[in-house]
Amino acid sequence: HSAAQPTSWTPASPTMPPRRAGRGGGRTGRRGRGGAQDSPAPAPRPAPVAAPVEDDDMYQEPYKQIIRPHNQLTNLSETELKEEHTRVLTANDPNKANNITKYNYKDRCYKLDPEGAGDHLKIHFSLDGCVLHKDSQDAKEQEAYEAQKKEFEEEERKKAAQQAAEAGEDDMEAETQESGKNQFNYSERAAQTFNNPLRERGVATKPPPVVGFSATVSQWDIYDSYMNDYSNQMAEQEILKNAEKKKGAGSGQREATFDEPTQATAKGSKDDMVHSVKMSAALKILERMANQNAEDEIFQDFKYWEDASDQFREGEGSLLPLWRFQTDRTKRKQVTALGWNPKYPDLFAVGYGSYDFMRQGSGMICCYSLKNTNHPEYIFSTESGVMCINFHPNHSSLLAVGCYDGTVMVYDVRNKMNRPIYMSSIKTGKHTDPVWQVFWQEEDLAKELNFFSISSDGRVANWIMSKNELKMEPVMQLKLVSTVKDDPEETSLSGLAGGCCFDFNRVSEHLFIVGTEEGKIHKCSKAYSGQYLETYIGHHMAVYTIRWNPFHPRVFISCSADWTVKLWDHNVAHPIMSFDLGNAVGDVAWSPYSSTIFAAVTSDGKVHVFDLAENKHEPLCEQKVVKRAKLTHVNFNQVEPIIIVGDDRGGVNSLKLSPNLRKVHEPYDEEGVMIEHDPVQLQIDKMDRLLAAADTKPAAS
Repeated sequence: HSAAQPTSWTPASPTMPPRRAGRGGGRTGRRGRGGAQDSPAPAPRPAPVAAPVEDDDMYQEPYKQIIRPHNQLTNLSETELKEEHTRVLTANDPNKANNITKYNYKDRCYKLDPEGAGDHLKIHFSLDGCVLHKDSQDAKEQEAYEAQKKEFEEEERKKAAQQAAEAGEDDMEAETQESGKNQFNYSERAAQTFNNPLRERGVATKPPPVVGFSATVSQWDIYDSYMNDYSNQMAEQEILKNAEKKKGAGSGQREATFDEPTQATAKGSKDDMVHSVKMSAALKILERMANQNAEDEIFQDFKYWEDASDQFREGEGSLLPLWRFQTDRTKRKQVTALGWNPKYPDLFAVGYGSYDFMRQGSGMICCYSLKNTNHPEYIFSTESGVMCINFHPNHSSLLAVGCYDGTVMVYDVRNKMNRPIYMSSIKTGKHTDPVWQVFWQEEDLAKELNFFSISSDGRVANWIMSKNELKMEPVMQLKLVSTVKDDPEETSLSGLAGGCCFDFNRVSEHLFIVGTEEGKIHKCSKAYSGQYLETYIGHHMAVYTIRWNPFHPRVFISCSADWTVKLWDHNVAHPIMSFDLGNAVGDVAWSPYSSTIFAAVTSDGKVHVFDLAENKHEPLCEQKVVKRAKLTHVNFNQVEPIIIVGDDRGGVNSLKLSPNLRKVHEPYDEEGVMIEHDPVQLQIDKMDRLLAAADTKPAAS
């Protein structure tokens, strides 16, 4: 409320008699109370002419006049007039924030930062010390006094030292040196602690027995010793030459010739402790311990760190970079394949080669472990570039490899030798173009181990591991399919379609899908090798990767060089969903814990993570992982919440998924208690709801 305010005090004129404010002035003890009436304040009456006064009475009491402001409210009630308005003055700084929140790592939540004792303290003036001008008289007198005091202390010290020398005591002060610390605000403090008593320990060992030996050596003894050594060297070279000649005989003979020298060397090195198996295992453990101590922060983030910001942003996630796996031998090669070991969740294999036709060379396979991130556990080199790898789901040590020259091989990573246990050749059968993917087939224990491969030569082959060789059985030839239905002449084209990728259904083992260089996807069966069961048209360029959903038996996903990732139902001839990522998509992979989450990598160095249950149009995370490099492959870990991505510079980056990127969407009741459910059926139902909501009508061309 706008209350009446009194004017300033004004002394009365000498001719005006002293007078006080009338009743209309009100009490002055409360603010805004004077003259606040419904009627206007009475005008001051004219002062009567006063009688002349003496000089002693010149001082008169001042009087006050109450004037109502023009903007004062006039319709206030009596209760509102009596209301008091109190103003409290505090010493708090208004510019100091009082709601600063910091993350508490102990309680794992955000908490208010309490105010400190000096947060609202303002120093207006501060003066410390006393400074004298060096040329002033006071400064000269002070210097003279300090010099005199120093001389006096020096004389006293010499007298004390002389007296101590006469008494036979050591002069302790003579050894003291002046402190080089500042002499303004420095104060020395000392504390006496309890000294633990020293205890000596000694160990006496028995000296080794010493035996004296002496002999007389003639020139003929020296000559005979040299000749015996020379004959032993020539015999070893002859054994090596014979072993090299027997290498071309066959795989079974090669294994026999290789095992013979290893057994001999094992007998000879049985007593060698430094190169023994136990020492190798101990050194491997020590190397892992040193590596984990050096990168303790990254290992702590890998095990315990969770992005707390996911609680405040729905529909978004992030990727935390952990390690980069790379060696000097693979810097000029491209990562062409990635594969986690099915038995050991910390072990994964990386295949190195080149996708450039003009830059082909040797290949390499490195097996890395998360327990030792600095150096690979196993390294295998190949004559041609590696294009694909795949671990056997039951026999975790068997690794199938496909190369750029059409060769397929099988490695046993337990063997220390740098050569495969099985290898295809022209005699046993071989692809004529690069092998783009291999896939182990789960068979009964009574049958022999076998795996499938697909190549640009248009053939899908089955490789059977017999006792001595790798047998090739053709499964299907990929025939070209014309897109023009009206022209009968174009229906039968010569040649075969180049296969790029394939995948077998988890439920129906005979059913598999194939992606080709022309952009078409074919559904095939091992029982009908002569024709396709269905052809899906949606991509316009080569299909790089195709994957069945690990939970739903009807859904699969594909990515292509035409910048798109498409979701398919194998009962529908057109894609259910399509996502344009703005660059060529190198690889796509389903998550092992949710039927609606998948990740894709593009040639601009970005990783895109989608959760179709959260957002059907945009990725939850789009993060750039590498600079000036193209991402080629991505793969989810089956146990830990991490993914690995490979690039064309020979590096593999590991990334941890934030909580929003690994939601399972488990059902809860109204009280927040989890409802019992089948986790696999939950993921199938979630994908069924997504398919029911999707538009199944084909898009207009």
